[in-house]
Amino acid sequence: MSIFDKTERGRTEIATRGQTVAPRLRTLLLLVDGKTGNDELLRKVAGLGLGQEHLDELLQAGLIQATADAGSASANTVNAASAVNNTAAAAEAPVSKNIPPPVVTPVSDEQVLPPGQTQFEAIYHFYNDTIKSMIGLRGYGLQLKVERAGSVQDFRELRQVYLEAVLKAKGEEIARSLRGRLDQLLYLGERQQP
Repeated sequence: MSIFDKTERGRTEIATRGQTVAPRLRTLLLLVDGKTGNDELLRKVAGLGLGQEHLDELLQAGLIQATADAGSASANTVNAASAVNNTAAAAEAPVSKNIPPPVVTPVSDEQVLPPGQTQFEAIYHFYNDTIKSMIGLRGYGLQLKVERAGSVQDFRELRQVYLEAVLKAKGEEIARSLRGRLDQLLYLGERQQP
């Protein structure tokens, strides 16, 4: 079993929300913490369709590295990571009640939608996969609402309830990551005003 940690480049990517990582991979990158084994990481993101090849992709991009020993980090590395994490905390607004729609920069459909899926299908699969993997049985009522949704607007109306459920089940970091991917799907091709 391998244990991975973010490199400085990976921490900077999270802190600055750079555009070098695909939105789906950002979730995996967020979960890499230098403590969790790759098997457990992959179990957590299996519902998102992420696997070992995605972990390898982060490794090849220089965003993560295998750790030799979690306790052998030098003081400089710890201080640098702390500074980057403080910057990340300041840069990313907390996930809380009444989460406003995002400011979305237009991205082409090919970059956001899985091959062969419409916007409606992609959102439907995103909700179902992540509710199952992140919320579990407590998300059953929410899954019923997803099943009843008949339009993208119906999915937009579920956004707040969904994010609050993920926040409660998995914490702020995961909720923030999923919010980014969901907002890309919900507001595909639109530019929201702040």
